[in-house]
Amino acid sequence: MRDSQNVFHLAIPCKDLDETYDFYVTKLGCKLARRYADRITLDFFGDQVVCHLDPDGVDMNPKMYPRHFGVTFREKAQYDNLVKLAYQRNVPFFQEPMTRFTGRIEEHLTFFLIDPSNNLLEFKYYHDERMMY
Repeated sequence: MRDSQNVFHLAIPCKDLDETYDFYVTKLGCKLARRYADRITLDFFGDQVVCHLDPDGVDMNPKMYPRHFGVTFREKAQYDNLVKLAYQRNVPFFQEPMTRFTGRIEEHLTFFLIDPSNNLLEFKYYHDERMMY
């Protein structure tokens, strides 16, 4: 089981550090932890995302499944606030907000953003928090 003091770590490729910084820090509001010539490290909603400069590692045809990452919010207000922020700051959507599994216990709200290096980010809110895992 995860200790709440520990931080999940994810490394992803990026094609340009300045574009990546603009997307994650300026538009999404993530905190920049460190920046080097070949990568930036971010506080991504409480976890660590490292964007490594690797233009050859960029997926030119991204698909939602199976490769994406993101956050499942416990509070609907947090989900709603991020949707609003994304629209206000013209963050590019890969999939507009929608409801999945309507009428089932695992029904949830979701949307996908796409970063400048074609990494897909999913954000969700489950009506029944028991379905988060």
